[in-house]
Amino acid sequence: MKIFKFFQYAYLLFAIIFLYDVISKYMESGIVEYMSLLLAGAAVFMFFFRKKFNKKFENKEDN
Repeated sequence: MKIFKFFQYAYLLFAIIFLYDVISKYMESGIVEYMSLLLAGAAVFMFFFRKKFNKKFENKEDN
């Protein structure tokens, strides 16, 4: 189950990468890159979703 925890934190890494892309493009051209912003939001959502799902899965194994 450790691999699932790795992927959980990989979503945060992708969110940081997409936010960096949004900020760098905005500073360079003044245009907000909405697709990267949406992907960053989805990655953060998936992090919390997977965290909750993994916690439920661990509780089932304990019983």
